[in-house]
Amino acid sequence: MIMIAVGLLLSMVLCLLFGVPYIDFLKKKTINQYILDLAPETHAKKAGTPTTGGVFIIAAIIIASIITLCMAQEMDKSAWIIIITLLFMALAGFQDDYLKIKGHHNKGLSPRGKLIRQILIALIPTVYAMQSYGTVITLGSKSFDLGLLYPLFAVFVVTGASNAYNLTDGLDGLAAATGIPAFLACGLIAFFDGHSVVAIISATVIGALIGFLKYNKPKAQVFMGDTGSLALGGLLGTLAILGRCEILLAIFGGVFVMETLSVILQVTSFKLTGKRIFKMSPIHHHFELCGHSEKRIVIEFAIVSLVLSIIAIGLNFLI
Repeated sequence: MIMIAVGLLLSMVLCLLFGVPYIDFLKKKTINQYILDLAPETHAKKAGTPTTGGVFIIAAIIIASIITLCMAQEMDKSAWIIIITLLFMALAGFQDDYLKIKGHHNKGLSPRGKLIRQILIALIPTVYAMQSYGTVITLGSKSFDLGLLYPLFAVFVVTGASNAYNLTDGLDGLAAATGIPAFLACGLIAFFDGHSVVAIISATVIGALIGFLKYNKPKAQVFMGDTGSLALGGLLGTLAILGRCEILLAIFGGVFVMETLSVILQVTSFKLTGKRIFKMSPIHHHFELCGHSEKRIVIEFAIVSLVLSIIAIGLNFLI
């Protein structure tokens, strides 16, 4: 438990320290966000805000994780698998951000190109999990053998979490504020189930996100960009697989699931009936257009994420 606290505090401090010089660098190089034309009108004022803030989030997580895990003598193969997966997801996200910045628009990698990269990266923790646990997934004290379906399931969890987190990153502070309870639940479940590596890395993510909120709370000084959101979502999925809480991820990651479902429902409804269910998707934009302030939406979504995370932790002990 001490090492978990060390990892959290170290990551938070590193993120706070890295933030100032990195944001200054982004401003000098004019590495700014380009706002999608379809976004709410209120987002136009965000044009020009520095992006790729995920770089110093990921740097803080990786450095804090390695230092803390070495101190705890827990720097094993699973730790490297998690860190490598995080790094590759961040690189894929950075490539997407770079193309947007270079092209002076909000279009980066093609959806197919992004998905292919995510799937290939997701195979890293998937193969390791199969070597370590076979094809079995767990829910509390119960276990289920998926057999040949396991690789598809594990890849879906990692890529799905990556894309869902990416969709949630649409308001100042939203991805960080909803991510903190989710990683807290993942870390606590892993800790009580004996997966200390997952617990420590989860703690470093929480620390980094707390530090990042200083720069990303409304009005944001920097956006995490796909560099951060794709990587953090993929990391959450990876930690859930190696922490043996894959099924509970659907609960403690419920806000991200909700955001994704809102997009799926919106697109499906429009294609089949020509009508939209929401004023705009993902659903946080719907609430924006209903007159809710960004700050209110972020607080409400964070509360929902916290409640769902508490439910997931409770279920892990009850089932």
